[in-house]
Amino acid sequence: MRRPTIVDIAKAAGVSKGAVSCALNGRPGVSEATRARILGIAADLGWAPSSAARALSDGRAGAIGLVIDRPALILGVETFFMRFIAGIQEELGDGPTALMLQSVENTAAELTTYKRWYAERRVDGVLVVDLRRDDPRVGALRETGLPAVVVGGPEHTQGLPCVWADDAGAMRAAVDHLAALGHRRIGHVAGPDAFVHTAARTDSLRAAAREHGMETPRVVHTDYTGEGGAEAARRLLGERPRPSALIFDNDLMAVAGLGAVQESGLSVPADVSIVAWDDSPLCESVRPGLTAVRRDLPEHGRLAASLLLEAVAGAPPRQVSTSPPTLVQRASTTEASPD
Repeated sequence: MRRPTIVDIAKAAGVSKGAVSCALNGRPGVSEATRARILGIAADLGWAPSSAARALSDGRAGAIGLVIDRPALILGVETFFMRFIAGIQEELGDGPTALMLQSVENTAAELTTYKRWYAERRVDGVLVVDLRRDDPRVGALRETGLPAVVVGGPEHTQGLPCVWADDAGAMRAAVDHLAALGHRRIGHVAGPDAFVHTAARTDSLRAAAREHGMETPRVVHTDYTGEGGAEAARRLLGERPRPSALIFDNDLMAVAGLGAVQESGLSVPADVSIVAWDDSPLCESVRPGLTAVRRDLPEHGRLAASLLLEAVAGAPPRQVSTSPPTLVQRASTTEASPD
């Protein structure tokens, strides 16, 4: 169906294009009765202002952008991004700003996307996820002047507004729980080593383990996929002595790791306890149900979108923390078996 134009509205209303332009843009030149009639006809025809034309007139694209360095197929099953995006959409609601989403394969492609969006006035600002130490994206966005909000921090953001969660506190709660159950050897199936939140979790894990008199935890970094989680679990289970508990950095890896433990002939939780990161229906649906770190992920999206709209409007940058994570205890953790 062809998109209606000002010419179509003018023909239907029996007025000039100039009169339609005045009515639609709130300018003087037509009576209030004529303006109301034109606006009614425009609504009936399904007319909406062109985002490109609006960008030329007021500099706004009416969209914010999110580029995710993950395979597109992974996004459909990873709890964090599904719920994070849901929170963004909830904050934007039926307002004039839309979300533009793109999946890329590496940081270079992500930077190229930002530059193209900025040059073409496709977005008014962007959300940056998976913050890294000395992140090249942060410096590049600061140079262009494109408004941006970092999901992560508050360190390493170079003054950009950010939304951050207490990953260190959540990891400490998981270790405290396992320590209370008598576990002394913990394996950690972690995300990529370059991510700031991965470092916060592993640093907290090691510090908490020292305080509880545990052995130094063994950490294996992988890519958040089920295949990666299962392979990392197998590596840890092959060590001697093997860990009595495993902590996974997302639910998908934890469920795959559960399968790897069971395939090896071991029992969860009698032989190996499991803790997952980011509670989800996956954690509840498997048997045994997985003890998991629960965060309000839609809140992450709502806060990030709200801060970005503030930044687009010229507000000073803010650093906002999300609600504290909690540990949901289920059947995948129990007292450690004696050596």
